Amino acid sequence: MVHATWGDWFVREEVEGAEPGDGVIGWYLGCNGFVLRSASTTLYIDPYFGDGDPPKLIRLIPVPIDPADATDCDAVLATHEHIDHMHPPSYGPLVEDLGADLYAPEAAYESPQYDGKIIAPEEQKHVIATGEAFEVGDFTVHVRGAHDPDAIEPVSYVIEHDAGTFFHGGDSRPAPGAFAGVADVFDIDVGALAFGSVGEIYEPDSGRPERTRWYMDENEIVEAANQLELDRLLPTHHDMWQGVGADPKVLHEHAVSHAYPRVLEVPYVGCSFRLDQHGIRRLGALGGE
Repeated sequence: MVHATWGDWFVREEVEGAEPGDGVIGWYLGCNGFVLRSASTTLYIDPYFGDGDPPKLIRLIPVPIDPADATDCDAVLATHEHIDHMHPPSYGPLVEDLGADLYAPEAAYESPQYDGKIIAPEEQKHVIATGEAFEVGDFTVHVRGAHDPDAIEPVSYVIEHDAGTFFHGGDSRPAPGAFAGVADVFDIDVGALAFGSVGEIYEPDSGRPERTRWYMDENEIVEAANQLELDRLLPTHHDMWQGVGADPKVLHEHAVSHAYPRVLEVPYVGCSFRLDQHGIRRLGALGGE
Protein backbone atom coordinates (compact mmCIF):
# COMPACT_ATOMS: atom_id res chain seq x y z
CA MET A 1 0.00 0.00 0.00
CA VAL A 2 1.27 3.49 -0.89
CA HIS A 3 1.14 6.43 1.51
CA ALA A 4 1.84 9.78 -0.17
CA THR A 5 3.73 12.25 1.99
CA TRP A 6 1.97 15.15 0.27
CA GLY A 7 -1.53 13.69 0.09
CA ASP A 8 -3.23 14.31 -3.27
CA TRP A 9 -2.11 17.93 -3.62
CA PHE A 10 0.91 17.32 -5.82
CA VAL A 11 -0.65 14.99 -8.37
CA ARG A 12 -3.96 16.86 -8.58
CA GLU A 13 -2.79 20.48 -8.52
CA GLU A 14 0.82 20.46 -9.70
CA VAL A 15 0.80 17.67 -12.27
CA GLU A 16 -2.76 17.31 -13.52
CA GLY A 17 -3.52 20.97 -12.94
CA ALA A 18 -0.67 22.18 -15.18
CA GLU A 19 -1.28 23.48 -18.69
CA PRO A 20 1.55 22.39 -21.01
CA GLY A 21 0.14 24.24 -24.03
CA ASP A 22 2.01 23.16 -27.15
CA GLY A 23 4.94 21.92 -25.06
CA VAL A 24 5.78 19.15 -22.62
CA ILE A 25 6.23 19.49 -18.87
CA GLY A 26 8.09 16.85 -16.87
CA TRP A 27 8.18 16.26 -13.12
CA TYR A 28 10.84 14.41 -11.15
CA LEU A 29 9.24 11.90 -8.77
CA GLY A 30 12.46 10.93 -6.99
CA CYS A 31 14.40 7.69 -7.42
CA ASN A 32 14.27 7.40 -11.23
CA GLY A 33 10.63 8.27 -11.75
CA PHE A 34 9.18 10.93 -14.03
CA VAL A 35 5.85 12.14 -15.34
CA LEU A 36 5.72 13.71 -18.80
CA ARG A 37 2.60 15.63 -19.82
CA SER A 38 1.58 17.25 -23.06
CA ALA A 39 -1.81 18.87 -23.65
CA SER A 40 -3.28 15.48 -24.58
CA THR A 41 -1.04 12.72 -23.19
CA THR A 42 0.46 11.69 -19.83
CA LEU A 43 3.33 9.22 -19.43
CA TYR A 44 4.73 7.82 -16.19
CA ILE A 45 8.29 6.45 -16.41
CA ASP A 46 9.66 4.11 -13.72
CA PRO A 47 7.25 5.31 -11.02
CA TYR A 48 8.19 4.07 -7.56
CA PHE A 49 6.15 5.18 -4.56
CA GLY A 50 7.25 2.43 -2.19
CA ASP A 51 8.98 2.72 1.17
CA GLY A 52 12.02 0.66 0.26
CA ASP A 53 12.93 -2.40 2.30
CA PRO A 54 14.26 -1.28 5.69
CA PRO A 55 16.75 -1.88 7.18
CA LYS A 56 18.47 -2.78 3.90
CA LEU A 57 16.99 -0.15 1.60
CA ILE A 58 16.00 2.98 3.49
CA ARG A 59 14.12 5.60 1.47
CA LEU A 60 15.39 9.10 2.23
CA ILE A 61 12.92 11.20 0.24
CA PRO A 62 9.18 11.93 0.32
CA VAL A 63 6.63 9.77 -1.49
CA PRO A 64 5.08 12.46 -3.70
CA ILE A 65 2.10 10.54 -5.13
CA ASP A 66 -0.39 7.87 -4.20
CA PRO A 67 -1.22 6.56 -7.70
CA ALA A 68 -4.79 5.92 -6.55
CA ASP A 69 -5.22 9.73 -6.47
CA ALA A 70 -4.20 10.16 -10.12
CA THR A 71 -6.94 10.68 -12.69
CA ASP A 72 -4.87 10.93 -15.88
CA CYS A 73 -2.37 8.45 -17.32
CA ASP A 74 -2.08 7.00 -20.82
CA ALA A 75 0.96 4.75 -20.38
CA VAL A 76 3.55 3.55 -17.90
CA LEU A 77 7.08 2.76 -19.12
CA ALA A 78 9.41 0.54 -17.08
CA THR A 79 13.11 0.20 -17.87
CA HIS A 80 13.85 -3.09 -16.06
CA GLU A 81 12.73 -5.60 -13.46
CA HIS A 82 14.09 -4.03 -10.27
CA ILE A 83 11.45 -3.23 -7.67
CA ASP A 84 12.08 0.53 -7.74
CA HIS A 85 11.35 0.57 -11.49
CA MET A 86 8.73 -2.18 -11.92
CA HIS A 87 6.58 -1.86 -8.80
CA PRO A 88 2.96 -3.08 -9.07
CA PRO A 89 1.63 -1.02 -6.12
CA SER A 90 3.01 2.10 -7.84
CA TYR A 91 1.77 1.49 -11.39
CA GLY A 92 -1.21 -0.76 -10.59
CA PRO A 93 -3.86 1.94 -10.07
CA LEU A 94 -2.66 3.75 -13.19
CA VAL A 95 -3.23 0.58 -15.23
CA GLU A 96 -6.27 -0.93 -13.55
CA ASP A 97 -8.23 2.21 -12.65
CA LEU A 98 -7.22 4.56 -15.47
CA GLY A 99 -6.73 2.04 -18.28
CA ALA A 100 -3.11 2.99 -18.96
CA ASP A 101 -0.97 0.66 -21.06
CA LEU A 102 2.12 -0.86 -19.42
CA TYR A 103 5.31 -1.19 -21.46
CA ALA A 104 8.28 -3.19 -20.12
CA PRO A 105 10.91 -5.68 -21.30
CA GLU A 106 10.08 -9.38 -21.01
CA ALA A 107 12.28 -9.95 -17.94
CA ALA A 108 10.32 -7.31 -16.04
CA TYR A 109 7.23 -9.51 -16.41
CA GLU A 110 8.89 -12.92 -16.15
CA SER A 111 11.49 -12.27 -13.42
CA PRO A 112 10.33 -9.27 -11.40
CA GLN A 113 12.16 -8.40 -8.23
CA TYR A 114 8.77 -7.68 -6.66
CA ASP A 115 7.45 -10.70 -4.80
CA GLY A 116 3.78 -10.46 -5.68
CA LYS A 117 1.25 -10.26 -8.49
CA ILE A 118 2.13 -8.34 -11.65
CA ILE A 119 -0.86 -6.04 -12.11
CA ALA A 120 -1.51 -5.78 -15.82
CA PRO A 121 -4.51 -7.04 -17.79
CA GLU A 122 -3.32 -8.85 -20.91
CA GLU A 123 -4.79 -6.27 -23.28
CA GLN A 124 -2.82 -3.52 -21.53
CA LYS A 125 0.45 -5.42 -21.11
CA HIS A 126 3.05 -4.77 -23.80
CA VAL A 127 6.40 -6.57 -24.01
CA ILE A 128 8.99 -4.35 -25.66
CA ALA A 129 12.54 -4.92 -26.87
CA THR A 130 15.49 -2.84 -28.02
CA GLY A 131 14.97 -1.36 -31.48
CA GLU A 132 11.19 -1.14 -31.30
CA ALA A 133 9.10 2.03 -31.39
CA PHE A 134 5.48 2.80 -30.55
CA GLU A 135 3.09 5.72 -30.29
CA VAL A 136 1.36 6.93 -27.14
CA GLY A 137 -0.84 9.91 -27.97
CA ASP A 138 1.40 12.64 -29.36
CA PHE A 139 4.59 10.97 -28.09
CA THR A 140 6.75 8.55 -30.07
CA VAL A 141 8.70 6.18 -27.82
CA HIS A 142 11.87 4.49 -29.11
CA VAL A 143 13.30 1.58 -27.13
CA ARG A 144 17.09 1.58 -27.00
CA GLY A 145 19.75 -0.44 -25.24
CA ALA A 146 21.11 -0.09 -21.72
CA HIS A 147 24.06 -1.43 -19.74
CA ASP A 148 23.09 -2.26 -16.16
CA PRO A 149 25.21 -5.11 -14.74
CA ASP A 150 22.65 -5.66 -11.98
CA ALA A 151 19.64 -6.13 -14.28
CA ILE A 152 18.56 -8.98 -16.54
CA GLU A 153 17.12 -7.08 -19.50
CA PRO A 154 17.47 -3.31 -19.10
CA VAL A 155 16.34 -0.84 -21.74
CA SER A 156 16.38 2.91 -22.18
CA TYR A 157 13.78 5.15 -23.79
CA VAL A 158 14.01 8.01 -26.28
CA ILE A 159 10.70 9.89 -26.13
CA GLU A 160 10.00 12.28 -28.99
CA HIS A 161 7.48 15.09 -29.14
CA ASP A 162 7.15 18.13 -31.38
CA ALA A 163 8.34 20.20 -28.40
CA GLY A 164 11.55 18.21 -27.87
CA THR A 165 13.14 14.87 -27.02
CA PHE A 166 13.57 13.25 -23.61
CA PHE A 167 15.97 10.38 -22.85
CA HIS A 168 15.56 8.08 -19.86
CA GLY A 169 18.51 5.78 -19.25
CA GLY A 170 17.08 3.67 -16.43
CA ASP A 171 20.02 2.57 -14.29
CA SER A 172 22.34 2.19 -17.27
CA ARG A 173 26.02 2.97 -17.27
CA PRO A 174 27.94 4.09 -20.36
CA ALA A 175 28.89 1.31 -22.75
CA PRO A 176 29.23 0.97 -26.53
CA GLY A 177 26.32 -1.46 -26.59
CA ALA A 178 24.10 0.84 -24.55
CA PHE A 179 24.27 4.27 -26.09
CA ALA A 180 26.14 3.72 -29.34
CA GLY A 181 24.52 5.48 -32.26
CA VAL A 182 21.77 7.16 -30.25
CA ALA A 183 23.19 10.65 -30.82
CA ASP A 184 23.50 9.89 -34.55
CA VAL A 185 19.74 9.38 -34.76
CA PHE A 186 18.26 11.65 -32.10
CA ASP A 187 18.85 15.23 -31.00
CA ILE A 188 18.20 14.87 -27.26
CA ASP A 189 17.13 17.96 -25.37
CA VAL A 190 16.90 16.50 -21.85
CA GLY A 191 18.46 13.28 -20.55
CA ALA A 192 17.90 11.63 -17.15
CA LEU A 193 20.81 9.46 -15.98
CA ALA A 194 21.27 7.60 -12.68
CA PHE A 195 24.03 9.05 -10.47
CA GLY A 196 25.32 7.44 -7.31
CA SER A 197 28.40 6.26 -5.49
CA VAL A 198 30.23 3.31 -4.04
CA GLY A 199 28.81 3.03 -0.54
CA GLU A 200 27.58 0.57 2.05
CA ILE A 201 24.16 -1.08 2.18
CA TYR A 202 23.17 -2.98 5.31
CA GLU A 203 22.63 -6.69 4.69
CA PRO A 204 20.24 -8.21 7.26
CA ASP A 205 21.44 -11.75 6.52
CA SER A 206 25.02 -10.98 7.52
CA GLY A 207 24.17 -8.29 10.05
CA ARG A 208 26.72 -5.88 8.64
CA PRO A 209 27.04 -3.34 5.82
CA GLU A 210 28.26 -4.55 2.44
CA ARG A 211 30.27 -2.49 -0.04
CA THR A 212 27.87 -1.66 -2.88
CA ARG A 213 28.28 0.09 -6.22
CA TRP A 214 25.10 1.29 -7.86
CA TYR A 215 24.56 3.73 -10.71
CA MET A 216 27.15 5.95 -12.36
CA ASP A 217 29.93 7.91 -10.68
CA GLU A 218 30.88 11.42 -11.81
CA ASN A 219 33.21 10.16 -14.55
CA GLU A 220 30.70 7.70 -15.99
CA ILE A 221 27.75 10.07 -16.04
CA VAL A 222 29.70 12.71 -17.93
CA GLU A 223 30.96 10.02 -20.31
CA ALA A 224 27.36 8.94 -20.91
CA ALA A 225 26.26 12.54 -21.45
CA ASN A 226 28.93 12.90 -24.11
CA GLN A 227 28.00 9.64 -25.81
CA LEU A 228 24.40 10.86 -25.95
CA GLU A 229 25.39 14.48 -26.73
CA LEU A 230 22.92 15.75 -24.17
CA ASP A 231 21.93 19.38 -24.18
CA ARG A 232 20.62 19.17 -20.60
CA LEU A 233 21.49 16.52 -18.03
CA LEU A 234 19.19 15.67 -15.12
CA PRO A 235 21.05 13.44 -12.60
CA THR A 236 18.69 11.07 -10.78
CA HIS A 237 18.68 8.36 -8.10
CA HIS A 238 21.35 10.14 -6.01
CA ASP A 239 18.71 11.18 -3.48
CA MET A 240 17.02 7.85 -2.86
CA TRP A 241 18.85 5.26 -0.75
CA GLN A 242 20.83 5.62 2.45
CA GLY A 243 24.39 4.46 1.88
CA VAL A 244 24.82 5.14 -1.85
CA GLY A 245 23.89 8.81 -2.06
CA ALA A 246 25.88 11.40 -3.96
CA ASP A 247 25.98 15.17 -4.34
CA PRO A 248 25.07 16.11 -7.94
CA LYS A 249 26.47 19.62 -7.49
CA VAL A 250 29.98 18.18 -7.88
CA LEU A 251 29.13 17.53 -11.52
CA HIS A 252 29.25 21.24 -12.34
CA GLU A 253 33.04 21.32 -12.03
CA HIS A 254 33.50 17.88 -13.53
CA ALA A 255 31.42 18.55 -16.64
CA VAL A 256 32.71 22.01 -17.45
CA SER A 257 35.69 20.82 -19.53
CA HIS A 258 33.58 18.49 -21.67
CA ALA A 259 31.46 19.25 -24.70
CA TYR A 260 28.40 17.68 -23.09
CA PRO A 261 26.17 18.19 -21.26
CA ARG A 262 25.68 21.80 -22.30
CA VAL A 263 23.69 22.43 -19.11
CA LEU A 264 23.45 20.58 -15.80
CA GLU A 265 20.03 20.85 -14.16
CA VAL A 266 19.63 19.23 -10.75
CA PRO A 267 16.03 18.35 -9.88
CA TYR A 268 14.65 17.55 -6.46
CA VAL A 269 11.46 15.64 -5.77
CA GLY A 270 8.50 17.47 -7.26
CA CYS A 271 10.55 19.86 -9.40
CA SER A 272 9.43 20.34 -12.99
CA PHE A 273 10.98 21.27 -16.32
CA ARG A 274 9.89 21.98 -19.87
CA LEU A 275 11.45 20.26 -22.87
CA ASP A 276 11.61 23.52 -24.83
CA GLN A 277 12.98 25.78 -22.09
CA HIS A 278 16.05 25.60 -19.88
CA GLY A 279 15.60 25.65 -16.13
CA ILE A 280 14.24 23.65 -13.21
CA ARG A 281 11.06 24.97 -11.61
CA ARG A 282 10.39 24.51 -7.91
CA LEU A 283 7.15 23.21 -6.44
CA GLY A 284 4.35 25.73 -6.91
CA ALA A 285 6.09 27.63 -9.70
CA LEU A 286 3.79 26.33 -12.41
CA GLY A 287 0.88 28.18 -10.86
CA GLY A 288 2.34 31.40 -12.27
CA GLU A 289 2.57 30.17 -15.84
